[in-house]
Amino acid sequence: MIQCKDCEFFEMGPDGRRMFKCEPFTNIKEPECLAKWQLIRLDMLLASYQSMLKWQKEFAPLQKKLFKFMKRELEDMDETERWKIDEEGDGDENWPKLPNE
Repeated sequence: MIQCKDCEFFEMGPDGRRMFKCEPFTNIKEPECLAKWQLIRLDMLLASYQSMLKWQKEFAPLQKKLFKFMKRELEDMDETERWKIDEEGDGDENWPKLPNE
């Protein structure tokens, strides 16, 4: 099995970062390369998920305050429009009757 460091599709950047130029649909040399490529992609997916989770945790207190404020505003809006609703009933008698009722 060929090692990635010996492959022609592998490059090491000046900062020590590894760059893989292999493409699983066109230029994979060995079957093990595909397994390595999948592990690299899975690691990238996990890293992006962890950064998204960190971002959500940072905004959680702000989101909670925002939902609390929106709930209070909606409740206040309901109170101001309560006079429009009939106090004695549910207000259905003001609507026209449907033919099949």
